[in-house]
Amino acid sequence: MNKEQLELRKKSPVQIKNKKASFEYFFVETYTAGIVLTGTEIKSIRLGKASLVDTYCVIINGEMWVKGMNVSPYFYGSYSNHEAKRDRKLLLTKREIAHLREMTKQVGFTIVPTLVFIDQNGRAKMDIALAKGKTQYDKRQTMKEKEDRREMDRAMKIYK
Repeated sequence: MNKEQLELRKKSPVQIKNKKASFEYFFVETYTAGIVLTGTEIKSIRLGKASLVDTYCVIINGEMWVKGMNVSPYFYGSYSNHEAKRDRKLLLTKREIAHLREMTKQVGFTIVPTLVFIDQNGRAKMDIALAKGKTQYDKRQTMKEKEDRREMDRAMKIYK
């Protein structure tokens, strides 16, 4: 991911993050995928009414799917409103899907959604990561590093 892409993500009005994923997994590789959505789903996502808690990705028949993603029903939607927790297709190239399939066959690897954002063209995109699970020790180490950074930030604010 280059600098320009990172700046566009930061400017995105909608950024729905999976905060638990970085605590539970080490990210090996990241990919950006498009999401196939219906009319009221994109409206809900633009309002920030989505959640990535307990989501995961699977490859079925050469297609990538995200399962467990909650997109709340659109408030102004009528009878054509969408189902909140349906499976949604992700758009990746065949080469990327084949690579991810091979990597997930190895023990300990999985595919985790990390971020949903709106790109400069108004389309919903999802960052997914090939991830390896952390052990209990690694989780404690991550918590300690986070707490140390917080203490250093507090100390810097006091001395300013």
